[in-house]
Amino acid sequence: MNSSLIQLLVLAGIAVFLILKLRAVLGTREGFEKPPLPADAPRPQPKLVQPVAEDGTDLDITDHVPAGSPAANALAAMKQAEPGFSVGEFLHGARGAYEMILMAFERGDIDPVRPFLADEVEASFTKAINARDRDGQTVEANFLGLREMTLSDAEYDATTRTAEITLRYTGELTSLVRNKAGEIIEGSASEVKRQRDTWTFARRMGVQDPNWQLVGTSD
Repeated sequence: MNSSLIQLLVLAGIAVFLILKLRAVLGTREGFEKPPLPADAPRPQPKLVQPVAEDGTDLDITDHVPAGSPAANALAAMKQAEPGFSVGEFLHGARGAYEMILMAFERGDIDPVRPFLADEVEASFTKAINARDRDGQTVEANFLGLREMTLSDAEYDATTRTAEITLRYTGELTSLVRNKAGEIIEGSASEVKRQRDTWTFARRMGVQDPNWQLVGTSD
């Protein structure tokens, strides 16, 4: 028997051994199995696990506001009204919302963010953008990042089931304003501007629409 045949038999034996080993570990597809879900079928959502300390303290709340404070009590009431609500997840979304809404205003196009603006805020933004347009001014802005975000207040109206959460933002961006002639009249493309804003978001808890709306702004 030549060496080539011996090598072939050895390789075949190893292959059979590996197949048997995989069948033992992974099992075979026999018996009852759930049919695969269609691509467009809704997937079951994992149950949200809220972090709780040994003494029962809800860390999802006390990580952001003092325990027992009015804001903490309001956040707890929001969770009672909507058990799936998570302060941490709200804050995660609020970080992205800040950049999205701020840059839409700076660039003068708030259409993409209108669903996230209350009527009064939308009217205020539109007024400022129209004033720039009348003066022939254009803004060039670039968001560099969010330096800080803190939850400063929270309120809950049990009668209307309306929740309000106020956040303080400190963002960094470059921004410049050009006049009709294209000349820079304010700002700089290289100078980093620190933007401080206090925004209040609101939403009715327990409703199907998960979106929060920006209902108030201040410096």
